[in-house]
Amino acid sequence: TGLRVVDLSRVLAGPLVAMTLGDLGADVVKIESPAGDDTRRWKPPADAEGRASYHHAANRNKRSLVLDLKQPADLELAVELCARADVVVANFKPRTLERYGLDYSTLAERNPGVVHCEITGFGEQSDLPGYDPIVQAVGGLMSITGPPESASKTGVAIVDVVTALYATVAVLAALYERRESGCGQRVTIDLLSANLAMLANQSAGYLADGVSPLRLGNDHPSIEPFATYATADGDLMIGAGNDEQFARLREAIGLGPDERFATNELRVTNRAAVREALEQRLRTAPRAQWLESLRAANVPAGPVQTIGEAFSFAESLGLDVVDETDGVRSVAFPARLSRTPARVRRRPPELGEHSDELRRGRASP
Repeated sequence: TGLRVVDLSRVLAGPLVAMTLGDLGADVVKIESPAGDDTRRWKPPADAEGRASYHHAANRNKRSLVLDLKQPADLELAVELCARADVVVANFKPRTLERYGLDYSTLAERNPGVVHCEITGFGEQSDLPGYDPIVQAVGGLMSITGPPESASKTGVAIVDVVTALYATVAVLAALYERRESGCGQRVTIDLLSANLAMLANQSAGYLADGVSPLRLGNDHPSIEPFATYATADGDLMIGAGNDEQFARLREAIGLGPDERFATNELRVTNRAAVREALEQRLRTAPRAQWLESLRAANVPAGPVQTIGEAFSFAESLGLDVVDETDGVRSVAFPARLSRTPARVRRRPPELGEHSDELRRGRASP
C-alpha cells in the first residue's frame, strides 16, 4: 500500500507485472493509447457485458487513462505521472521510450527513486517482435512440447506469464534495496532469456551434456513412470517419482516384479516396456477405480480434467480460487499472506474510465 505504479505496457507480460503489484496493494494507473490495449479486442471469449476476458486476465486493480503520446499535452502528463511514480512498467520496442523522454535515464533525473521495468522480446539490440508463440518456437520450448511427430506450443502464453513473474520478483527486489540506498534502478528482462530460464532441467541438461532434449509427449525425460496412461475409460496421470512409489504402484495395480523395472534409470531406459506393462493392467478397469486404489497406496495420480473440472476440484478442496468484483470474475491471487493478503479493489477498467479524474487534478497514480 502506498506504492504508485504507472503501467505503460500492453497485452500480457507487462500488464501482469502491474496487476500483480496492484493485487498486493499498489495504486496502478494504466496509460493506454486512444485505441486501447490490444487485448480489449481479443474475443471471444467475452463476459456477459461483451468485454474481452483476455483483458480481464491482467488488468484488474488499475485505473485507465487514455493519452496520445504524440500530443504534447498528453505526453507531458505521462512524463509527470512517471516522474512521481515508484514503479514504471513498459514493453515498447527498444529505443521507443527514449523518443518520448520516458526512458529510465531521463525519468531518473527527476525521480531518482523510480524502479523502471522494461520488457522486450529479445533484448535491447533486437527489434524482433516479441510475441509469446514466436519465443516458444525460437526459444526451444516447442521443440520439447507435444508428441514426437509434432512440435506444439503450450495451451497458454506461458513465456509471457513467467517473464512477468521474474520481472515482478526483480521489481520487488529493487524496491527492497531502495529502502537502504534511496535509489531506484532500471530492471530489464526479455522473453527469450526468461524462456530459457523457465526450461529449468531441460536447459540444465543441455548445458551439462550438449545434447538438445527431444519431444517426449507427456513422458518425463528423467523419471518413469511420470506421464499419462490409458485406462478403460480415460487417461490417468501417474507420477511415481522414486523406486518406493513405483513399488507401491506395482502392488496397487497387481503388476508382478520385472528386473527391467528395478530402478528409475532402468525404467527410463525401458520406457516403452514400462508403458506396455502398466497399460495392460490399467485398461482392465475404469479410471476412477484405479485412482482410488493409487491414492490409497499413496501413489501420486490424477485424472486429466478440463479447466471447468479443475475449478470444481479446487472448490471441493476448500480452495478460494475465484474472485468476483463488480461483476467481473477472475482467478484469485494464488499466494496467501497471513497479515497483508492480496485484494481485488477494482475490476478491470473500461478504456479511459478514469481519464477525467486523473486529468482534472493531475492526480498522483
